[in-house]
Amino acid sequence: MIAKALAEEVLASAMSGGADFVELFGEITRNNSINMVDGKIDRVTDNLVSGVGIRAFLGTKTVFASTSDTSRAGLLKCARAVAAATGELRAVEKIILNERMFPNIHPAKVIPSSVDAKVRADLLRAGCFAAKEYNEAISQVSGTLLGVDHTILVANTEGLYTTDRHIRTRMAVSAVASAAGVNQSGFNGPGAGMGLEFFDLVNPVDIGREAARQAMVNLGADYCPAGTMTVAIENGFGGVIFHEACGHSLEATSVAIGASQMAGKLGQQIANPKVTAIDDGTIPSAWGSVNIDDEGHPTQKNILIENGILKSYMIDRLGSRRMGLPMTGNSRRQSYEYEPTSRMTNTYIDNGPDKNEDIIASIENGLYCKKMGGGSVNPLTGAFNFSVAEGYLVKNGKICEAVRGASLVGTGSEILQNIDMVGQNLERAQGMCGSSSGSIPTDVGQPLIRVSSITVGGR
Repeated sequence: MIAKALAEEVLASAMSGGADFVELFGEITRNNSINMVDGKIDRVTDNLVSGVGIRAFLGTKTVFASTSDTSRAGLLKCARAVAAATGELRAVEKIILNERMFPNIHPAKVIPSSVDAKVRADLLRAGCFAAKEYNEAISQVSGTLLGVDHTILVANTEGLYTTDRHIRTRMAVSAVASAAGVNQSGFNGPGAGMGLEFFDLVNPVDIGREAARQAMVNLGADYCPAGTMTVAIENGFGGVIFHEACGHSLEATSVAIGASQMAGKLGQQIANPKVTAIDDGTIPSAWGSVNIDDEGHPTQKNILIENGILKSYMIDRLGSRRMGLPMTGNSRRQSYEYEPTSRMTNTYIDNGPDKNEDIIASIENGLYCKKMGGGSVNPLTGAFNFSVAEGYLVKNGKICEAVRGASLVGTGSEILQNIDMVGQNLERAQGMCGSSSGSIPTDVGQPLIRVSSITVGGR
């Protein structure tokens, strides 16, 4: 990483364009992955990402540049480019940095890259084999085992100089079930902010079997009818709807410029009183957790919505300047090549007052979404469309036959008001979230919830 004296020199150079604040973000990340298709290794990768991003502020204007050349000459060249783009060059005072270390609440025991590739491949092979052997109708299985060793340095003209290291591990298995010319898929991809000790908690065999189970359920399912229904959405990845349709609308990136349905609504009732939603980057060893964000602020537990009342946004430094509100430890970026923005960490709807069995029993005719898939959302309007990866019709309070091809269509503000029952089995699931600062790991989550009325797409 970059020595403190060199960081001071680079910051001063970038400051010489008249900026009122400059930050330096350094990164060394080792990514290793093994991909397998139908029991055979398809690809093994081990790559290193290394570089520095420099950002200057002048009020709410920012200038950003990055470089993979971390020599003194390369860093100063990047800093001078930032200064020149900021304003007229001038002399600046010496920058004094003070090293600060933050507690590591996400320690890893077994660094993925320290383990022989054959051992890692055997873990993945066990998951893929279990999926293939689940049923003779499973026609194709693919899987990935990912290990990330991510070290960052943040230094800025307020005197901060700090480093942090974070390890992540994830296994994902996809299965396809086929019969009579029909193909249906299933997916399972758990991960954590841990090393390979993750597999002391999660069995690769179970990962593969779950992917195959979903594929088999969908293979035997009829198409879902369309219409307006009462819908129960299960825990775990069911939280993707809140993440996409509501969470992005609470990020300062869109709120600060009025490009969010939630702008200007602090203190207002935006959801059913049973809904409390949280973004918490401090959950030990969670997939979306970090000790510090990518601006060097400790992460924290942010109550976004409490009993239906909007309490907080997720705010980075630029958003803080624009909105006049404190930073919340939510500044994130994919790598040094991206300018950071306000992003989610582990975002979920908290447990509520309702018993899970009462939620299902309350539905006369509706849909039970056991697993959600992907979708799209417009953060300005909150309009969303999400596929249901595994769904069942509910009749007279009972979960009945499986259905496929279902989707949920609505708006974030609408669904928040229509969540009228919230269960008590909170779980989180892992995913990758894409936005203007790149793709980052995040957890989504919720307990079982009931949406009193929502449009269901189907046939």
